[in-house]
Amino acid sequence: MTNPGTHPDIATPFRRPRRLRTSATMRDFVAETHLDPAQFVLPVFIADGIDAPRDISAMPGVQQHTEDSLLRLAEDAVKAGVGSIDVFGVPTPEDKDATGSQAWAADGILNKGVAALRREFGDDLLVMADTCLDEFTDHGHCGVLTTDRFGKTVVDNDATLPLYAQMAVSQAEAGAHIVSPSGMMDGQIRVIREALDAAGFQDVSILAYSAKYAGAFYGPFREAVGSSLQGDRKTYQQDPRNARESLLEVELDIEEGADMVMVKPAMPHLDILREVADMSSVPVAAYQVSGEYSMISAAAQNGWIDREKAIMDSLYGIRRAGADIILTYWAVEAAGLLAR
Repeated sequence: MTNPGTHPDIATPFRRPRRLRTSATMRDFVAETHLDPAQFVLPVFIADGIDAPRDISAMPGVQQHTEDSLLRLAEDAVKAGVGSIDVFGVPTPEDKDATGSQAWAADGILNKGVAALRREFGDDLLVMADTCLDEFTDHGHCGVLTTDRFGKTVVDNDATLPLYAQMAVSQAEAGAHIVSPSGMMDGQIRVIREALDAAGFQDVSILAYSAKYAGAFYGPFREAVGSSLQGDRKTYQQDPRNARESLLEVELDIEEGADMVMVKPAMPHLDILREVADMSSVPVAAYQVSGEYSMISAAAQNGWIDREKAIMDSLYGIRRAGADIILTYWAVEAAGLLAR
């Protein structure tokens, strides 16, 4: 049989990119994108009023935790080399109110979880706390409500800011290394930075949810935190049709003192992530949110995709787009896959 590469009528390729794909060793040797578990943040849920971990039906494999089970999960994260754990609190319905006052209570479920993690692991695991009121308000919004001059109920941006400051300081007092304001209120980073500094917490970092889009990918998370939300958050989270405003939000957060910035959700906004990574003077995070997790999980459960390969493909895509830090519910599992 004639070798097509030597056929006189067929030009022999001079450049052969396939030379660099000939074996796994060669592919690893020239790989452009690398993942390290130290870049991962594991989001976790600690719930009040439960005595054993409780499955989240919309997120197979993810649970609401007791303090004991949270510490066991964190131990797994430390052993896997995961860099950080991001704590979300789930209060009982009876503890919710119009202002979300349990959010800054020293004995509130979120601060109790933060304190337990810091006591147990010290600086071996960065403890991050979600700095937002939505889990704690009886209306499920990220700020306090008011009525505008037309009689419409709206989130009061400026009245919410001092509550964020109070929440961030309480999280720092509990031991958080990082606070992560996710409410998308204008001016939130400056107010939080000033409050932390005034309270003596100059070393506590802020990871700003700078480009956080409203959309359909948060559905499973609402179950995870027992959200009371009615309606949507389109008046304060970003419109998925827009890109330039993300760069403005990032610029403002950096000017106000953000130590790190975030794009959320990751998958639908990889173009934004790339633009933010190109212009940001601080580390850039991306959050692989509950909807992304659940889509891959559901497809894998149905046998439509290879679960482990899909997990890693998705994480490499986020890293390749420019993320220095990745929040993912697969942090521990992905670390194990990287270690193989």
